[in-house]
Amino acid sequence: MPARIEPCLALLKPSPPIGPEWTYEVKWDGYRVAVHLNNGDVRILTRGGHDWTHRFPGIEDAAKHLGVGTAILDGEAVVLDEEGRPDFGRLQNSLGGRGGKLAAGNAIMFAFDLLYFDGHDIRETPLTGRRVFLESLLKNEERAIRLSEEVDGDGREVFAAACSRGLEGIIAKRKDSTYRSGRLGDWVKIKCIPSDSFIVVGYEHSMVARGGIGSLLVAARRGDDWVYVGSVGTGFNQSSAEYLRKTLDRIKRKTPPVKYEGRRKNVVWVQPTLIAEIEYRAWTHDGKLRHASYKGLRETQDNAMVFQLSMQH
Repeated sequence: MPARIEPCLALLKPSPPIGPEWTYEVKWDGYRVAVHLNNGDVRILTRGGHDWTHRFPGIEDAAKHLGVGTAILDGEAVVLDEEGRPDFGRLQNSLGGRGGKLAAGNAIMFAFDLLYFDGHDIRETPLTGRRVFLESLLKNEERAIRLSEEVDGDGREVFAAACSRGLEGIIAKRKDSTYRSGRLGDWVKIKCIPSDSFIVVGYEHSMVARGGIGSLLVAARRGDDWVYVGSVGTGFNQSSAEYLRKTLDRIKRKTPPVKYEGRRKNVVWVQPTLIAEIEYRAWTHDGKLRHASYKGLRETQDNAMVFQLSMQH
């Protein structure tokens, strides 16, 4: 049984692929995890290979009750809001924020693939076959590991339905594809609202805003440099703003880590070490984020990749 499998990643596309060779799922908004079950021993690994078993006790317990000796499940750990939608900010808060060591007992895993089953490596089995095994394993499961349902049909209609329900987007997968590590195009993601990871380079201090943060200043990568791409002034609640303020104030610096020509007052510059997940509608003509909203901090262990600008951008 493999100790770790590099995950299959979805390629971002602006619109869903269409045709009978594709099936569709909800894009879950959380942390990608692999659950390794080996005769009662459970390990929950992040995308980057870090062991987070202790942070997901509910998922660990559910894995022990699956009724199979050995298995590797691929899925997403999420916390749901009152309407049953995944909420990235709630997952972050339940884990104690970025770098926190709290357990998210309220997190559940939506499993969408099965890579190893009952002593057999099944990655070479087509997706439709792997799903048969996965569905049989989870058919009566009501604990913290649940089946990520598939939908067949017109991808455009599936995508429109997901967006109308306030979900992050959908994933399209080739039904006949084997499980291949990396971002090779067998899986495609289509987002309702674009979101990417950016590095936090400072914040605008405010006497009236929550937690004293008027806006976050964020940057993207271009080659080896950081490039300022704008500010984010919405998406915070009281607790996330206070946590951010405390965290940022520990890494203050006197000079900006990026070239900055803005006119904002009361800017506090910080070391470029925190990665924030930001939703935005578009880019402005001068390379800034338009209608940006804060979703939460990403973990470096989650292999969060900071957005890369092209050299021409």
